[in-house]
Amino acid sequence: MGARRYFGTDGIRGRFGSATMNPGFARAVGAALGLWLKQGGDEPGSDGLHRVLIGRDTRASGKALATALAEGLASQGVATLDAGIVPTPAIALAIPIVGASMGMVVTASHNPAEDNGVKLFSSQALKLDDATELAIEALIDAVEEAPPDFPDVDPEPYDALELYCERLRGLLVPGSLQGWTIACDTAHGATVQSTPAVLRSLGATVHTIGDAPDGQNINVGLGSEHPGRLTECVRSTGARIGIAHDGDGDRVLLCDETGAVVDGDEVLAMVGLHMLHQGELARSTVVAIMSNLGLDAAIQEDGGHVVRVSVGDRHVLEAMEAHGYNFGGEASGHFIFRDYSTTGDGLLAALQVIRLMRDSGQPLSALRQVLRLYPQLRRNLKVREKRPLESIPGFEERVAQIERRMGRGRVLLRYSGTEAKIRLLAEAGSEAAAQSALAALEALVRQHLEVL
Repeated sequence: MGARRYFGTDGIRGRFGSATMNPGFARAVGAALGLWLKQGGDEPGSDGLHRVLIGRDTRASGKALATALAEGLASQGVATLDAGIVPTPAIALAIPIVGASMGMVVTASHNPAEDNGVKLFSSQALKLDDATELAIEALIDAVEEAPPDFPDVDPEPYDALELYCERLRGLLVPGSLQGWTIACDTAHGATVQSTPAVLRSLGATVHTIGDAPDGQNINVGLGSEHPGRLTECVRSTGARIGIAHDGDGDRVLLCDETGAVVDGDEVLAMVGLHMLHQGELARSTVVAIMSNLGLDAAIQEDGGHVVRVSVGDRHVLEAMEAHGYNFGGEASGHFIFRDYSTTGDGLLAALQVIRLMRDSGQPLSALRQVLRLYPQLRRNLKVREKRPLESIPGFEERVAQIERRMGRGRVLLRYSGTEAKIRLLAEAGSEAAAQSALAALEALVRQHLEVL
């Protein structure tokens, strides 16, 4: 498998105005996707026609990029449906309902407004695999070498937002949140018209922050990456729970009723154990990425299992599709409930936690106690060159030796995808063991790489 030039762990992303994130490049991406569909890359609708559903978040650059993508698709005879500003999971939900061949979301997720990107879904609302992304990259290069004529387009509107809100409202009994006060931070992003509306329709009193997008303020000091103001809002309003999203709404960060931030692994543990006890956790397994080993201990103690996959929420879904699992995610706030959705959904995850609070009669501060986090230490080192670690003689064996000496624990090393850095992690049953392992890892890296 070759290296990808444009695609990262979740679609294409970059600084708006750069060579690979501007309207001209977006037209080439749209045309390449149109070619891929015409060549049999994915199924047409029941009428035999290809159409693509496009949504976006609130960034000022989103409209121009969405229009350019539609123009590129139109150059290959592919029609588009315009969903406007919607959370990413709303597009995934709508794809099979409208019979779209693909879905796209113009977003850079939790990144600042200066960035933008394109997330892609297949006709089954699944993220694209590596082989497909490589094939599309080759088509992008071909389009850029010989651009087609790009027509003006006027996509047909489609109300994916109301469809999404209606589906999410149905997860709880009408009026079930009467008497609840909830603090909600929509990060001036795509959930501004969805999460507060759904919670209010269920009877909750909702106090919102980050609910006035202007195209430039998405994620600025707010949202799942910046929970400080949500914490303050929970405490000042007496909310039972605080909910914060990232810019496109596929993540969630929660605060308990004291205003304390709930770790994403605590969400995996409390929801996973509840599903396990209710007989709802498929194959008694939670799918995780770089989760704390405390998650493994908590789930295993009650007879369940944790399966780990590579970084990227699409790998969580791939494991689910391959092995029949139905719940998993990552500590950063992506949670996939496969019985309901094919992608991370911040509002869906929040509603599942709220349902657990209602069913158990316990506050979130009590429910989160099911997980004892193992001490975890991290270090980032700048390097002159990201030399492949597997090419260094004896390197992987030395890492394995460090891990064996820890007993119950683990170490991780990986290069940053966007910077000249190597990220080190050590996790163990005690802080001293984690510190020792991290020091040994750093010494090993400094021995074989030029650290700046």
